[in-house]
Amino acid sequence: MPTTTKRSRGPLAVGLVVVVIAAIVVAFLFTRKSNQAASTPTSAVLGSAVPQNVLARVTNIPESVLAKVGVNPSLVSPPQVVKGGKLLVQNGKPELLYVGAEFCPYCAAERWAIVGALSKFGTFKGLELMESSSTDVYPNTNTFSFVHASYTSKYLTLVTREIETRTHAPLQTLTTQENDLLNLYDVPPYVPTTADSGSIPFVDFANKYVIDGASYSPQVLAGLNWQTIAATLSDPTSPVAQAVGGAVNEVTATVCAITHNHPGSVCKTPLIQGLQKKL
Repeated sequence: MPTTTKRSRGPLAVGLVVVVIAAIVVAFLFTRKSNQAASTPTSAVLGSAVPQNVLARVTNIPESVLAKVGVNPSLVSPPQVVKGGKLLVQNGKPELLYVGAEFCPYCAAERWAIVGALSKFGTFKGLELMESSSTDVYPNTNTFSFVHASYTSKYLTLVTREIETRTHAPLQTLTTQENDLLNLYDVPPYVPTTADSGSIPFVDFANKYVIDGASYSPQVLAGLNWQTIAATLSDPTSPVAQAVGGAVNEVTATVCAITHNHPGSVCKTPLIQGLQKKL
């Protein structure tokens, strides 16, 4: 796992509030404001539809870029294999369950990869602009919200749960089955210690693979607005493309593993086949 990757905790974890040294926060916010003032929108912008130029770029990352990026294991963590899990299916298709929260900077980072990867298998509608909490680590990380989003695919079913708002108010509630899955797969040995149990984001790939915590560090997105992040995804030399693109590749390979390599145009490339062998 990349040493820079940390986790935000969900309601099942102990110590939800992250304590940050005031001087570091002040310095970070000052730098962020100086370098990218446009990255902090007014409250009216949050919750609005993702602009078409951003949506087009994140849902259509060039395959040439993804091939060049590959996966740098020092930047991106792969999903973990679930042992003995009963196949999670909905509507006759393998289910991918995402659990996160709008305040969570690690969830903010992971959504870029999820949207980029799953757009190869289906179509998102209703994605909205969101920022992580202004008082957490990596404050105001630009991202999306899944609260009002829908996703259609011939190959898998996506279920998303955003459990708290950007200001920690309760939002979407987990079902009993979803809570059970966190209790099974968001605990050791899938997380390092018991204290890390309940980490978010939590992504369950049909009970065959899981992501507990972000695949890469949100630090790579610090100080960047949605337009800048989206535009930079087409530059394979950029840290953003290397981190987000690498996570897109890992998620894509994992989805292919649960869809039995359908569609072939996505799943049977040398890159994705090679990553599947490492899962």
